[in-house]
Amino acid sequence: MLASYMDHAMEAAVYDIAEEGGFYWGEIPGLQGVWARHKTLEGCRRELREALSDWLALRLRLGLNIPVLDQIDLNQVAQTA
Repeated sequence: MLASYMDHAMEAAVYDIAEEGGFYWGEIPGLQGVWARHKTLEGCRRELREALSDWLALRLRLGLNIPVLDQIDLNQVAQTA
């Protein structure tokens, strides 16, 4: 279920390239604080997936709400664990 959540989140990611500096910026709308930047698009995707993983791990550990994404509710899984 966690892998599916991450896959759906990464599919929703948006990327942009900065005019100044020439780096890529990526973020996942609806997941506050999940963003990355890198000099290549592929590097930005890797960094974004790592940021997402860390963000999810922290929220699960602290018992913080995780937005439901594509009908995947990780909050229910965390409550039963």
